[in-house]
Amino acid sequence: MSTKNVNIPVALAFVGLMFFSLGFALGINSYLIPVLQGGLSISSLESYLLLAATFVPFLIFGYPSSVLIGKIGYKGTMAVSYALFAVAFCGYILSSHESSFILFLVASFISGTANTVLQAAVNPYITILGPIDSAARRTSIMGICNKLAWPVAPLFLAFVIGKPVAETQIADLDFPFWIIVAVFVILGVIALLAPLPEVKAVGEDESEAADCPYAASKTSIWQFPHLLLGCLALFVYVGVETISLSTLVDYANDLKLAHAQNYAWISSIGMVIGYICGIVFIPKYLKQSQALVICSLIAIVGSIVVPLAPASISIWCVGLLALGCSLMWPALWPLAMTDLGKFTKAGAGLLTCAIAGGAVMPTLFGFLKDGVGMQNAYWICLPCFALILLYGTSWYKIRK
Repeated sequence: MSTKNVNIPVALAFVGLMFFSLGFALGINSYLIPVLQGGLSISSLESYLLLAATFVPFLIFGYPSSVLIGKIGYKGTMAVSYALFAVAFCGYILSSHESSFILFLVASFISGTANTVLQAAVNPYITILGPIDSAARRTSIMGICNKLAWPVAPLFLAFVIGKPVAETQIADLDFPFWIIVAVFVILGVIALLAPLPEVKAVGEDESEAADCPYAASKTSIWQFPHLLLGCLALFVYVGVETISLSTLVDYANDLKLAHAQNYAWISSIGMVIGYICGIVFIPKYLKQSQALVICSLIAIVGSIVVPLAPASISIWCVGLLALGCSLMWPALWPLAMTDLGKFTKAGAGLLTCAIAGGAVMPTLFGFLKDGVGMQNAYWICLPCFALILLYGTSWYKIRK
């Protein structure tokens, strides 16, 4: 890796702050879903379209974001993303004034665009910041920052508003969203001033092509089957991870549990436990592919237990889904980006497109919730985790 003279701990601190902001922005949805269901009298399927609007931009802007990185660099791209976040939350404020579900969807789409641009920058950055075989360890550290932010978002809103989610009105959202706008503007300035040097993967420069002979012989990003299958695995993974992280407040509300927003911590705790294991065991004791297999098996068990357990116990078992998800992202990215060489930025853009799975799976989940009940809707996770298990056991090895 071209990381000479890089202060990695300092870089990790700044990028960790960015991963936290990504999780916070996505965690807002878990609070908005039940609030809009009550305030606008919409169905579960309609409310889960918020997640769809947030994740569709990954499909549209994932690859263009990698082009933007090539033009203005990683830091410039990060700053652009925060400007978009500020615009998005101004859009949420306008939506609350108008009590318009359509405007909420538009604001979510802009927020998703900002998330896409930032994800396209920080994920490859952290992957190539050091040796590829320890990338999952670095990404696990970032994952802790990201997943702890998901429950912080609804708790922050509940604290500033001063009401439990079941009593929150749409008009109550204004003040906390103005605070968030200000914070994102500040983060944009921090991104521009942060000591984050531009880094490149082995073989990314034409002069280093010989260092990555597998990529040097390729003429198109579509000639990397392990990358394309990795995109498929990442697509379904993001979908089920979003379900495990974004549905708990709604599930607790559905079960009529007091202080529903507090249950958002269940999945985050499961994720953090898994990330800590990744930091400790990868790569010294576990290969990234082995971690992916173990997590897939845990998640498969969880996706069977959650629908079958008594409802009051089932909500706690969603933590098993999250535990299984924990090391999937840290393992999938480096496995899919191995040997991309000069196609590294294009490959990162393609993987970013795959994050659009967060639009599809939660929408299907909302549809199933309306049809068969929320607990049974969790069955959608089982085939997704089975596919990820296939990638961890064999698909990532395919080379052409």
